[in-house]
Amino acid sequence: MGLNSLAGLGMRSTSDQVSIDAITLFVALLCACIVIGHLLEEYRWMNESITALVIGLCTGIVLLLTTGGKISLILLFNEELFFIYLLPPIIFNAGFQVKKKQFFRNFMTIILFGAIGTLISFGIISLGAIQLFKKLDIGFLEIGDYLAIGAIFSATDSVCTLQVLNQDETPLLYSLVFGEGVVNDATSVVLFNAIQRFDLSHITSGIAFQFVGNFLSLFFASTLLGVFIGLLSAYIMKKLYFGRHSTDREVALMIVMAYLSYIMAELFYLSGILTVFFCGIVMSHYTWHNVTESSRVTTKHTFATLSFVSEIFIFLYVGIDALDIEKWRVVSNSPGTSIGVSSILLGLVLVGRAAFVFPLSFLSNLTKKSESDKIGFKQQITIWWAGLMRGAVSVALAYNQFTMSGHTQLRGNAIMITSTITIVLFSTLVFGLMTKPLISFLLPPPKYFSSMMSSEPSSPKSFSMPLLANGQDPDIEGDSHNTPPPTNLRMLWTTPTHTVHHYWRKFDNAYMRPVFGGRGFVPYVAPSLTERNAPQLQ
Repeated sequence: MGLNSLAGLGMRSTSDQVSIDAITLFVALLCACIVIGHLLEEYRWMNESITALVIGLCTGIVLLLTTGGKISLILLFNEELFFIYLLPPIIFNAGFQVKKKQFFRNFMTIILFGAIGTLISFGIISLGAIQLFKKLDIGFLEIGDYLAIGAIFSATDSVCTLQVLNQDETPLLYSLVFGEGVVNDATSVVLFNAIQRFDLSHITSGIAFQFVGNFLSLFFASTLLGVFIGLLSAYIMKKLYFGRHSTDREVALMIVMAYLSYIMAELFYLSGILTVFFCGIVMSHYTWHNVTESSRVTTKHTFATLSFVSEIFIFLYVGIDALDIEKWRVVSNSPGTSIGVSSILLGLVLVGRAAFVFPLSFLSNLTKKSESDKIGFKQQITIWWAGLMRGAVSVALAYNQFTMSGHTQLRGNAIMITSTITIVLFSTLVFGLMTKPLISFLLPPPKYFSSMMSSEPSSPKSFSMPLLANGQDPDIEGDSHNTPPPTNLRMLWTTPTHTVHHYWRKFDNAYMRPVFGGRGFVPYVAPSLTERNAPQLQ
């Protein structure tokens, strides 16, 4: 019995061996994406996202050819894997690296594009799908399915867009897409979750008000939870002084509490994207300053690395899954219908984005006094184009709505899955490759470009570009716009962002930082025993 048990431990079942083979191949492909991405670094039009997507597609083709069309996947696309493990590091790092002052100075403009704009796009895509899909034989879809389609295709791909744009050459465009991208993803997911909670087969005014209330409560509750977890981590770091004994505990606690914010949001059926984003902002503002210098460097690079690997993994994952033979076999009898659905949805995406980018840019410009702060027409065209790409968030939501554990045999559901994959591939490859030439044509970079130097060298930011600020230092302490302290309601109306920032700084310095720490409010902590005993490089 003992020998048989020991022999069994050294043997693997067929399913286990297949899993190990698949994971080995996938890790090897990840290495190839990183190496090839490095070799293509000088070609800005070919970024890691597109590289991973192309490698994933090529891998799927090779699998199809070598197996006689029987196998096209090494791993099934799992929306749970995407939302629970891959998306949190990306969104948290976005909040951790964001320039907080400029983000909140321009918070209303970012919300205008990311939240209001997403709702406009959602409405146009949903109504357009309801009217136009009736002319195509795609099977039965309920009203909830049409609304879900609006939420699915309202989610832009901020990951790919941020890699396409150059933060030094186009700081205004980069900052707009960055701020809008995170809020847009959160708004789309919150909308999608709200749609799934309600029976929308018979919409009444009461249900509509409940839907709006549920959406707003999810939005604000998710934000508050992220702020709470971030402040809790800052308070713990400030009071317990982990760095005196072990910097490893500091780093571990920051990583675990960052992930805790996302998991708690999912536990309470909130938006994990919003929660972990604002947790990242709060932790970079308070917690990061409460740890030792070595822990600051470690956490900065750890979060950035996890985000980078997750991005590559997602696009490689989507590229391989795009050739899943099961879904394409279901729609193979009606390729014209599938092409028609994809074309309609792509057209609605174009119209839906244009319907809010240009009008909301006009409204935003009305609040700007300086011409340099206004969004020009060429910039608006570029913003519209850059947000046309769709990515893994759309794929994950589509799988959640139209499949069961990644599989579907219903023709209508299969058409929606294949159409989603088609739009993601087309928009990422075509729009992604054309974005850089378009920007160079519309907004050619100046011959002599001086990089913005941040006045916050002790912050975890890896970027030094302003949010919605043309050529102005984003993080100057004090008033970089020569705006006097606001004293009346007229000042609140004419310079609302500076007014809010002015009073927030006073409140933060008087009440928040003394309790939760932060730059300038943390006592000196002696190096840990590990740091003192570490060998010094000569």
